[in-house]
Amino acid sequence: MVGEIRYLSARHEDTLADIARQQDIGYDALRAANPEVDPWLPKAGTQILIPSEYILPATSHRGIVINLPAMRLFYYPPHGNTVETFPIGIGREGWDTPTGTTTVIAKIRDPSWTPPASIRAEHAQNGDPLPAIVGPGPDNPLGQFALRLGWSGYLLHGTNKPYGVGMRVSHGCIRLLPNDIAALFAQVAPGTVVQVVDQPWLWGERDGSYYLQVFPAIQEKQGAANEQAFRRWLQEQIPAGLQISWEKALQVFREANGVPTLMAIRDPTASAG
Repeated sequence: MVGEIRYLSARHEDTLADIARQQDIGYDALRAANPEVDPWLPKAGTQILIPSEYILPATSHRGIVINLPAMRLFYYPPHGNTVETFPIGIGREGWDTPTGTTTVIAKIRDPSWTPPASIRAEHAQNGDPLPAIVGPGPDNPLGQFALRLGWSGYLLHGTNKPYGVGMRVSHGCIRLLPNDIAALFAQVAPGTVVQVVDQPWLWGERDGSYYLQVFPAIQEKQGAANEQAFRRWLQEQIPAGLQISWEKALQVFREANGVPTLMAIRDPTASAG
């Protein structure tokens, strides 16, 4: 696990979109963690939970790891035992970001964008025709930096619409906030492994305490994200001899608010849950 849960007080005329960007949190993640808060005009002084604690995806901790339901990127620098994490925007319905393993094959500063014919057709149909090539500059949706992946047509890139980060808004590429892509671009070398996973359910341990974190499943896969499958998965995660409250676990599953929840403590003299 990395990070920690934080709180802040909303100021006059703050919106959750503003707070999300200021705190380097995805918009959907902030909404899910604060379901009772008015997203457009939180009352001044309202306590906002910042969901900045994460259970690392269950995969090898190297290179770049992207967990689609969390809409979060984790970068493991090649030297040292650290991890950096950033919110991302991913493919919307019908334009899914693929899962699997690939690599960074090129780094591009001030990229030009050549929209595919399918995207140009979509924009033309909506009365917003695109040129064949969009050059570098403020109108370029790729922002100032891009990392080309081994999957044809897919990039990790910045954006000229930062408020879409943390949402399902792209045509399959992975968007980062301008400052975040600049930081990642400066560190990542061609050949870096990129793993994209779909893990809405995460089980993690910190100092003998065990946590469950649940994100909303990717919409098209809701049918597979059912309680029976969740029960089977969670049963496989729980270490032998550890007791949890299944009622509490199912509540976490149903709320799917992306906030890690303490489920048990290894010390047998401490109460579980």
